[in-house]
Amino acid sequence: METKIRPAVFSDLDTILEITNHQILHSTSIYDYEPRDFEAQKLWFADKQKLNLPVIVAEYENAPIGFATFGSFRHKEAYRFTVEHSVYVAEEFKGIGAGKLLLTELIKIAKETGYHTMIGVIDSENEGSISFHQKQGFEVVGTIKESGYKFDRWLNSVFVQLLLK
Repeated sequence: METKIRPAVFSDLDTILEITNHQILHSTSIYDYEPRDFEAQKLWFADKQKLNLPVIVAEYENAPIGFATFGSFRHKEAYRFTVEHSVYVAEEFKGIGAGKLLLTELIKIAKETGYHTMIGVIDSENEGSISFHQKQGFEVVGTIKESGYKFDRWLNSVFVQLLLK
């Protein structure tokens, strides 16, 4: 069966929450410490909808297996043409191309919406994600050393960028 990309709907929030909480608890891909609850995920989704920001899912065998979104990079007026994105795929479905499909669609949406550049912030230990982004045309543009602290160690944030225009 083929993986397809579609807009997220409310019934996808359980899976999105499960994927997010797995990343919070077991990786440095999200710099949060505590798992989120369903109410927080509902508010996150409602905010995305209110601001007309995309939340898309990769669906395999009629079930979501990953999601992607973007939002503002920084909250200053001059940054309004720049978005920061996130792409997450459930552990058991990594490597089947869902992440590439999600990121490709997210880039398409950003271009169609008129954004100029897309930023990703990746933990430096996540070499797979950095390589994945480079294969999609992103360029590593900088590292902020010891910008986060999780799992009893300092973490470095790698910034990747794709110019959309």
